[in-house]
Amino acid sequence: MKGDLQLLFWAVVAGVNIYALLLMKVDKENAAARRRRVPEKQLFWTAALFGSVGIFVGMQVFRHKTRHLSFIIGIPALFTLQTALVMAYYLWPQIVVLLPTG
Repeated sequence: MKGDLQLLFWAVVAGVNIYALLLMKVDKENAAARRRRVPEKQLFWTAALFGSVGIFVGMQVFRHKTRHLSFIIGIPALFTLQTALVMAYYLWPQIVVLLPTG
C-alpha cells in the first residue's frame, strides 16, 4: 500500500512538472505575441504544488522570467523546501532514532 501511494505521489509530481513546463512555454509565447499572459500567481502556485522543477526548467529552456528576482530566488527556494520535505519523509525513521529521548 505504501509503495502504491509513493508511486501515485511521484506520478502526480511528474504531471505537475510537465504542466508547469508547458505553462512557462505558453506564457513565453503569449509574451512574444503580446497576448494575455499566465498570471505570475498561477506560476508560483504551480511551483508550490511540487512543480518547481518544471518552472525552473522552463525558465532556462525558454529564457523566460530569468530577470525577475522573485523567480530567481523564489523558485529555487521552493525547490529546496520541497526537497527537504521529501528527504524528511524518506529519512524519518533514521531521524527519529537520532532524536534524544526524555
